[in-house]
Amino acid sequence: MRNLLITSLLAVSVLPAQYKAIHPQVSKIAGEVSEERIAAILKKLESFGTRHTSSSQDDPVRGIGAARKWIHAELQSYSPRLQVSYDSHRIKKQARIPADTDLHNVVAVLPGKYPDQVVISGHYDTLAFPPRRPGEAPAGGGLDGGPRPPLDPNADAPGVVDDASGVACVMELARIMSAYEWDKTLVFIAFAGEENGLLGSTLYAEKARKAGALIEAVLNNDIIGSDTAGNGRIENYRLNVFSEDPSDSASRQLARYIKDIGERYVPALKIDLIFRADRFGRGGDHTPFNQHGYAGVRFSTPSENFSNQHTLTDTFANASVPYTARVIRVNAAVAASLALAPKAPVVWEEVEREGRKTSNLMLGRGKSRYDAHLRWKAGVESDIAGYMVVARSTTAPFWERETYAGNVTEFLLPGVSIDELVFGVKAVDRDGNESLVTAYVPRPRARAKVDTQSDQ
Repeated sequence: MRNLLITSLLAVSVLPAQYKAIHPQVSKIAGEVSEERIAAILKKLESFGTRHTSSSQDDPVRGIGAARKWIHAELQSYSPRLQVSYDSHRIKKQARIPADTDLHNVVAVLPGKYPDQVVISGHYDTLAFPPRRPGEAPAGGGLDGGPRPPLDPNADAPGVVDDASGVACVMELARIMSAYEWDKTLVFIAFAGEENGLLGSTLYAEKARKAGALIEAVLNNDIIGSDTAGNGRIENYRLNVFSEDPSDSASRQLARYIKDIGERYVPALKIDLIFRADRFGRGGDHTPFNQHGYAGVRFSTPSENFSNQHTLTDTFANASVPYTARVIRVNAAVAASLALAPKAPVVWEEVEREGRKTSNLMLGRGKSRYDAHLRWKAGVESDIAGYMVVARSTTAPFWERETYAGNVTEFLLPGVSIDELVFGVKAVDRDGNESLVTAYVPRPRARAKVDTQSDQ
């Protein structure tokens, strides 16, 4: 590790001057997040009474249909550059759907220079269990293990924290970011059917994978609107970001990026990375994207109030607009940074062995067999200044060392063992924008099959 540290100190002077500096456009966008507009979105979504997936589709002022149409119209009003549409599906009657139902995700696409996508999401459907009668066991909604009572889909279900707050993030960032030009394509999605089993996001992610969509990151916001837990604990300057295992998954690299960028632009909010896919035993709309191989994380308050969640008290009065705004500013900084940054480098190459094609990880021991020899494929962007090699101990949660390699596609770290460290590489452009890290992680060793001769 000593050689790696020395190389890092010597090389840093040739980096773009803006590297790790505050990017003026990113800072401006985070600063444009409006508490007044966030409050107006939360109140408006609450005013529909319920947004249950099976609630009224055609009532002009109440139910999920009215909410969907309002979200769609608002997104269209922000900019003619936003391509707003419904991603629609017919859902058959099933466990959490009492009758065949039309489901509509609301999607706004802001085309960039490249097709690579950064997705910002939340869900607009709601769920509320009826109040308990005196002496009745808790209904729970799955939060305390109690039975689920039958639900009237047209009964009140305000769902302000869960998850009008996430939709406020989607809509506010669509409004702000659609006024700017981006390298990558930004996709803003208000999902439906989350409370019924992640239905909208499951169908969308499946369709995206079949279409070969180049989704670089999914920033899913679910329950970002409260800063006071049911036990009275207040956490208004902390944010949880959940990411799936293993330790060097694409989602985990995205989480590390979020902590770095988020705390740089919103220093008032400490970002805690939770190294599990979601809260214990639960899931969110990033989950189907993870299942299809996309990097996706969940933003969530560390102060969930289970007394309000899935009840009639999940109202604007029990939400925190200032806290929601801080979380949205983190989303703004991360989405903008990713949308300006180069693509992450590729560290796998296709080779032919014994007459068949296979993939090879571009990490070796060098000619001496005692060095770390890293290679990667150059990006297509014309403004790449160079590449940064990162490394850490196998037990460390975050990257510990950076070495600027220059505008090359291979780098040698003399005397550094590839057995003892985890390595990665990221691209940096001339404005100092940095890509996600691509880690050098070998695939699991294939299970051996040994042919034996049966005993006679």
